[in-house]
Amino acid sequence: MPDLLLELRSEEIPARMQRKAAGDLKKLVTDGLVEAGLTYEAAGDYWTPRRLTLDIRGLNARSKDVHEDRKGPSVNAPEQAIAGFLRSAGLSDISEAHVHTDPKKGDFYVAHLTKPGRAAEDIIAELLPSIIREFPWPKSMRWGAASSKPGSLRWVRPLQSILCTFGPETEEPVVVDFEIDGLRAGNVTYGHRFLSDGKPITVRRFDDYVAKLEKAKVVLDADRRKEMILSDAHNIAFASGLELVEDEGLLEEVSGLVEWPVVLMGEFEEEFLAIPPEVIRLTIKTNQKCFVTRRHGEADRLSNNFILVSNIEATDGGREIAYGNGKVVRARLSDALYFWHTDQHDLPDMHTLAAAGIKFDLDLKKPLDQRMARLDALNVTFHAKLGTQGERVTRIRALARDIAPLIGADPTLAMRAAVLAKADLTTEIVGEFPELQGGMGRKYALLQKEHLSVAAAIEEHYKPQGPADFVPSDPVSVAVALADKLDTLVGFWAIDEKPTGSKDPFALRRAALGVIRLLLSSDRKFELLPVFEAAFAQLREDSIEQRLEQFEERQAAQQTGDVDGEEDVINAISGFEKRVRDQVSARARPVLLDLLGFFHERLKVHLRDLGARHDLIDAVLTEGADNLLLIARRVEALVVFLNTEDGKNLLAGTKRAANILSAEEKKGTVVTETVDPALFSLDEERHLHAAVNQAESQAAQAIQKEDFSGAMVALSALREPVDSFFEKVLVNDENPDIRANRLALLSRIRTATNTVADFSKIVG
Repeated sequence: MPDLLLELRSEEIPARMQRKAAGDLKKLVTDGLVEAGLTYEAAGDYWTPRRLTLDIRGLNARSKDVHEDRKGPSVNAPEQAIAGFLRSAGLSDISEAHVHTDPKKGDFYVAHLTKPGRAAEDIIAELLPSIIREFPWPKSMRWGAASSKPGSLRWVRPLQSILCTFGPETEEPVVVDFEIDGLRAGNVTYGHRFLSDGKPITVRRFDDYVAKLEKAKVVLDADRRKEMILSDAHNIAFASGLELVEDEGLLEEVSGLVEWPVVLMGEFEEEFLAIPPEVIRLTIKTNQKCFVTRRHGEADRLSNNFILVSNIEATDGGREIAYGNGKVVRARLSDALYFWHTDQHDLPDMHTLAAAGIKFDLDLKKPLDQRMARLDALNVTFHAKLGTQGERVTRIRALARDIAPLIGADPTLAMRAAVLAKADLTTEIVGEFPELQGGMGRKYALLQKEHLSVAAAIEEHYKPQGPADFVPSDPVSVAVALADKLDTLVGFWAIDEKPTGSKDPFALRRAALGVIRLLLSSDRKFELLPVFEAAFAQLREDSIEQRLEQFEERQAAQQTGDVDGEEDVINAISGFEKRVRDQVSARARPVLLDLLGFFHERLKVHLRDLGARHDLIDAVLTEGADNLLLIARRVEALVVFLNTEDGKNLLAGTKRAANILSAEEKKGTVVTETVDPALFSLDEERHLHAAVNQAESQAAQAIQKEDFSGAMVALSALREPVDSFFEKVLVNDENPDIRANRLALLSRIRTATNTVADFSKIVG
């Protein structure tokens, strides 16, 4: 069967776009071919900085004929209906139609239509121009004289040639002939921009295309280029007594910058090693796309050699290339060294920082404290409706103080960490490399002799930032991380800026997942609603509207004739503040319950990802359940219980009881509120009543101790009496009093099991 080879050669494609673009090309072409009635055996996509290539194997030479039977009107239909049928079917006369008979509807016309298949070359020639014109590049451009004309071709970079051949292995392939804005498809490509002779390369099919490109210094397969770079980098580093510091993201990017990778080693002065390793690594990676190295066995200490990847083979073995890269690296590291030293010295505007120093109890002799004071003094806006970064730090500090005792953290350390957590945002290094925020704060905190837990919390309070990210364990880190995330969530809920659909510009889903993972990992009792209320109260205290209301009320209290003395003024003001707090609490409740519901949804997603069944999660969740750890433990205990024979049978019996109750309640049958033992006539009733009383009491005691497994064990004792009850007792007795009493007993079963979970929501 024939194979299709397509190459789109252009100026350099940005490395970050190449892999996706090749995948998009593959999907668009294969989907289009299948839609046109062609099938294929395999398809491969390839890319280099200057070309996207598609190799499709085992493609049909021709699409199949399509047969269609189009039903028409009755043979006795009016002429207008018959004429319309002929037009829609493409028939010139009714004699070209066939008459079919239906026992119920009689005779009617049917057109037997055949749409002949098409040659694959024709389909490809028709399909590819539209795909190329409408290709989904994130950014594209026009070029040349044609760019001034409306509708001219757009591509990520100027498109230079199109190669498109089609044919079986045993025959000479043909060129699929099509043209776009003066570019006509052919069977010619070109090799490396600098290392090849620049002559056109005539291609027949994929295998000789790859071989000829290789001779012209082009490695087509991006994964092979990555393997070459990684292997050579390791070898060069090892030869110098060093280890390569691997970086998968950088490797992916560099492989997209070269068609013929040549790995070299450069160096810089050892004095730059005084800069923190992560700063050196980011500086060299970001500015020069180079890898760093380290001495064998010294994971935290880099060497002054780096690995670069060139796109050419130089006649001097790459010495000038390495030297030139070294000059640029030295210049960049000089800037980084300046930033590093500057961040450790006093700020020039110290005289403006006194107020912030008092506000946050800062020691302005310390560099990181100065940076926090500057963050507050600059009034950097966090969000137009949520105030400045300084106001936010005030809220986080208060919230961290409240949270600390709940998770076993020192409140003083938590407050100190909260105050310094955002200080490194104003440092020179974080200004240059924002991805180092937190990490640089930790380094500067250690330099000024902060407590180890405070330093750790500065770095770790941003975490976890995803389902696989590191979860802090230090109590101070956990307290500040929770305060930071909960202030964000409560704040955006308070101003009604919640995630909608797929839109979540403030990463609130990620923040909620972070809180969930922190709480489940800390293994401590933590009720969310009181903390929500504390965070909401902090927001109201920060509110300008609130301050204005208080100011106006104070003025009114002082001017009223009903207030004579200073004590009365104070009483009037405090009464106002109490009224405001009550109003805030009343207004906050539905908002905070809605936020709790958002947490429930994120918890469901998290637990499902861990393997829990959705129905078991729903069974233990109630509207006001705000201790996420206890919810997770209930689910765990329920999973274990329902995997036992007692659990399965009790579930069946409980659901049977619930179904009977539900049916009778819908009919309006009387169900007494309490069970009257005097109405029992059978031992099975008495045994079940006694078992329910005991199980309910024991389950309640176990739940009080947060022993959910114990509660399940208590409920398991109901299995035998429930089974016996349904086997021997007729619930719908003729005597209405006995029937109502037995229904009340079933209600007690439902009530007892609901202390652990709502069994009616469990599937099975």
